[in-house]
Parts: sequence; structure tokens; C-alpha cells
Amino acid sequence: MSPIVLFIGFLVVAGVAAYLGHLAQEKRREEMRVVARQLGCTFDAGGGRGSRDFEHFELFTRGHSQQAYNTLSGRVTVGDDTYAVRGGDFLYKVTSGSGKNRRTHTHRFSYWIVYLAWPHCPPLAIRPENVFDKIAGALGFDDIDFESEEFSRRFHVKSSDKKFAYDLIEPRMMEFLLPRLTTKLELEHGKLLLSNGSSTWTSAEFTRQLAFANEFLKRWPDHLVARLDASSGASHA
Repeated sequence: MSPIVLFIGFLVVAGVAAYLGHLAQEKRREEMRVVARQLGCTFDAGGGRGSRDFEHFELFTRGHSQQAYNTLSGRVTVGDDTYAVRGGDFLYKVTSGSGKNRRTHTHRFSYWIVYLAWPHCPPLAIRPENVFDKIAGALGFDDIDFESEEFSRRFHVKSSDKKFAYDLIEPRMMEFLLPRLTTKLELEHGKLLLSNGSSTWTSAEFTRQLAFANEFLKRWPDHLVARLDASSGASHA
């Protein structure tokens, strides 16, 4: 087969791949527009890459060429309180190798950020435990353990303020989280982040995760909320 035929074949394959990629992006944008309408959010196919929304979370600093897109913005009501939210899709690229072996991989994931009323809320991270956590635990790098053996076995919990962690994750909260928390939950600088950092969500999953955030915030113990209110000057009815 001649080089010209091979080159033309390559162009055809590349063109088809680009077209199919474009169709997939358009389908995703339309799905996200539907989610925005259902949740009463605004929709922006872009969203930017330099937002201060992301600067406190390690997840958004990975790799290079980070970009937020298919962005949802709005407000949700939890009890008597209203919180601003932002969610959508995010991508970053990781380049490895050099010369002819240089490769760049694009990683995409979905997320929700909820803006809390307590800017000085202590940091906290909860996620399903994996095999690497078990190895680290065996080497002495342990996470926070709780009275519930099942909860401690299934979830990895980190916080610089153990009292806050124990106050928040009391028995009722453990009972709520055990069957429902399927992704990573982080608190940083008064923001709540939900994301697994590895895959994009379906439209139904966006709705489910936001409903989970709503129920999670409803279950914060009254004495803890009162203490956070007092330290931040906030007020909850």
C-alpha cells in the first residue's frame, strides 16, 4: 500500500474520530443543560480554569492544562438555610515519557462544591477505604478510627481537628453515611466537595450527589453547628 493511501486513510480515521468526539461533547452538554433546568441552576459550557473555587482542593491541582467545563451554578435550600453550589465536569492532563515515547493522557471527572456558612470550618476528608490505605495502616500511617468497627473498616477519615471529626461523625451520621457515601467528601476553607476524581457522572448521579449533600448537611449535630456559628458570626434559625 502506497504512503499516499496510508496518509489519506489516517486522515479519514482521524476525521471520523474527531466528529464522533464532537457528537459526544454535544450530547454531554445537552444532558448537563437538562440537569441544570431540573435543579434550577445556570449552565455554562465553559467555566474557566483559574477559579478560586478550586484552589484549596488537591484534586483540582493534579497534572497540567486543568479546565472546568459544563459548569452548573445555583443555590440549594437545606432546612432554613440556603447554600450556593457549583458543579460540573473537570479535566486535567498528565504527560509522561520523552521524545518518541512522550504520551499525554486526559483525565476527566465530575464534582459538586457547596459553599458553607463557616469559612473557618476545620478540614476533613472521608472516602471509601482502599487496599493502599490498609497497607499504610499496617505501616503505622493510620487514619481516624471510630467506635463503629464497620465504619472504621469501610472509610478512611482524615482531619487536623480530631474533636471536630468525632463531633461531626457521631453514631447517627455514621448510620447515614454507611450505605450512602460512595465518593470522596472533603471540607476545606468553608467548602464541601464531592467527587471521586476519576470519572464523570451521569445526569442522575449529579442529582443524587446533590441530594446526598443536602441530607448530609441536615444531619450536622446542633451543638456543632452552634459552635461553628459562634466562631464565624453566622446565624442558623
